[in-house]
Amino acid sequence: MDLKKEKLSHLHFYFHDIVDGSNPTAIRVAAAPTTDSSPTGFGFVAMMDDPLTEGPEPTSKLLGKAQGFYASASQTEVGLLMVLNFVFMEGKYNGSTLSVLGRNKVFSEVREMPIVGGSGLFRFARGYAQAKTHIFNLTSGDAIVQYNVYVIHY
Repeated sequence: MDLKKEKLSHLHFYFHDIVDGSNPTAIRVAAAPTTDSSPTGFGFVAMMDDPLTEGPEPTSKLLGKAQGFYASASQTEVGLLMVLNFVFMEGKYNGSTLSVLGRNKVFSEVREMPIVGGSGLFRFARGYAQAKTHIFNLTSGDAIVQYNVYVIHY
């Protein structure tokens, strides 16, 4: 295995989680019998194929997708289990992925989730992703989230 010197990369992008309308990018695929009566939505699972863009506007340049699922895992606060890949489709990281597995306490100002691996240029990746809500529509549930990702890789 020809491993090069490790480097730290910083990636910045916006995550568009659209759950409403005619073309949602995240859909509920499972729920517990008590999910709809739970104040935290405990027990729901949503599958996502969310755009990652350069800027917060939905028409901003598409950099990739967030593909995976999130699930409400707390009975006392809105805390999501996030299991996803950032799949890059543009620029020098085209074809590479980063894998996230962690907790997202949605209403905290900044949330931190671990990067647990990757592929392509991100083989052996480790690091963290910081998420900060840019816009959250309480009526529709749609959200635009700013991500700053710091990853050590070869």
